[in-house]
Amino acid sequence: MTVNVALVGLGFGAEFVPIYQAHPDAELVAICQRDRGNLDAIGDRFGIERRYTSYEELLTDPDIDAVHINTPIPLHADQSVAALEADKHVACTVPMATSIEDCARIVAAARASGRTYMMMETVVYSREFLHVKHLLETGQLGRLQFLRGAHHQDMTGWPDYWEGLPPMHYATHAVSPLLALAGKRAETVSCVGSGVIPESLQGRYGSPFAVESAHITLAGSDLTAEVSRSLFSTAREYVESFDVYGSQISFEWTQTEGGQPVLFHGEEAERITVPDYAHLLPQEIQPFTTRGVYDAENGHLSFAQGGGHGGSHPHLAHEFVRSIVEGREPSVDVHTAANWTSVGLRAHESAMQGGRQIEVPQF
Repeated sequence: MTVNVALVGLGFGAEFVPIYQAHPDAELVAICQRDRGNLDAIGDRFGIERRYTSYEELLTDPDIDAVHINTPIPLHADQSVAALEADKHVACTVPMATSIEDCARIVAAARASGRTYMMMETVVYSREFLHVKHLLETGQLGRLQFLRGAHHQDMTGWPDYWEGLPPMHYATHAVSPLLALAGKRAETVSCVGSGVIPESLQGRYGSPFAVESAHITLAGSDLTAEVSRSLFSTAREYVESFDVYGSQISFEWTQTEGGQPVLFHGEEAERITVPDYAHLLPQEIQPFTTRGVYDAENGHLSFAQGGGHGGSHPHLAHEFVRSIVEGREPSVDVHTAANWTSVGLRAHESAMQGGRQIEVPQF
């Protein structure tokens, strides 16, 4: 079986073009971008003949089995629902949506259509995550005792819909590795805001906080997780990080880009070099864990700031394609995506209510 994929959004999304072209079970049959100039530049560069400036027109193409959405955040919900209703499988970059109601709409559309939905969360396929997952599954960490995640990023200069965005509305990079390692869904969240952003940034969303910090309880578990998030007016090098504390070994993320993470064996500290996990992939796409479309001279800000997203892109594409081929749910399926996204949405509600504990919807 070959899955015919269309890529929608060709900024950061262009990173996936050569991956799908090389994947043994996929064919990249179409690309979509509102900007005709960029659409043609990518199409010419990679030899893609079928090009759409209209997403609605693309969804009428009977040759397309699946769409991979890499468009601005406010479009994710409507575009995901439209694709599912058009009988297409959907992969969508994070977050799933910007409201609980839209998360529920996507869940309902996926159920009704019977099509696959996967949220393309990069952190849970980064080499750091895959390494810690290996340590956990082989028993080296011992019992999980506590989980911490953080995502600090300066969004100055990004598209205007980012201006004043509540920090926790884009929290999946910090939330996802914690819940994925625990193998549990979030049950409740309490969150407090700290500091303040300029008044000029507060108008769009009515959110005043520079930093939001949450505590999450996990369903059916004695574990709790802590997540902190900032977007503006907070001095910090870009970081998407997670720390994992076990009874035998603990893992802490590197403090600065280019440094080394630390394993703690009791009170003994060891700096480590995290291995690549390309061997988990088909040979044809293994090179894409260490290289992509963008480089130092032609860099997309998301890819550059995120350090190449930990080599995650070919792992994500492979999981999406194979889940369709095998007729199974993907690792970050529609219910998992809704839970991970809703943690942040409910966390911001909690922060606006002074830290009240709020239940996370169970979709």
